[in-house]
Amino acid sequence: MKLVPYRRTNELRPMSSMLNLFDDFFNRFYEEEVGDDNFQPMAMDIIEQDKEFQVLANLPGFKKDDVKISIHDNQLIIEANCNTTKEETKGTVYRCERYSGSYRRNLVLPENAEISKISAKMEDGVLKLTIPKKEPSPKKEISIQ
Repeated sequence: MKLVPYRRTNELRPMSSMLNLFDDFFNRFYEEEVGDDNFQPMAMDIIEQDKEFQVLANLPGFKKDDVKISIHDNQLIIEANCNTTKEETKGTVYRCERYSGSYRRNLVLPENAEISKISAKMEDGVLKLTIPKKEPSPKKEISIQ
């Protein structure tokens, strides 16, 4: 049985572009599943602060060399590979829940993300990405001749 989280839609609310960007950014977690390419989504937290966004991704048992972070078409792509060698053990395995394979998450970045200044740090099985915010560019005024 698959559980689908309830997500309330506000169709009557006017389309606020900034709010919709954040809704898409934060709600993509529920839309990602294991695809044909056999990638699992990783658990993560996304935190917005005054001057930056923080993304905390759980990657227990991974080394920083196993993790690849890239940006393509304003999407932040986090990939991690965990290839373990299977040992031959004596005895019966009653339950095997540890995943061995590849993890991937794609996040659409909001327009105010400063892509060139993203930093990453891996500590105790948690990948921490810091995404600074850009100052909003002023709207261009057009003079009437």
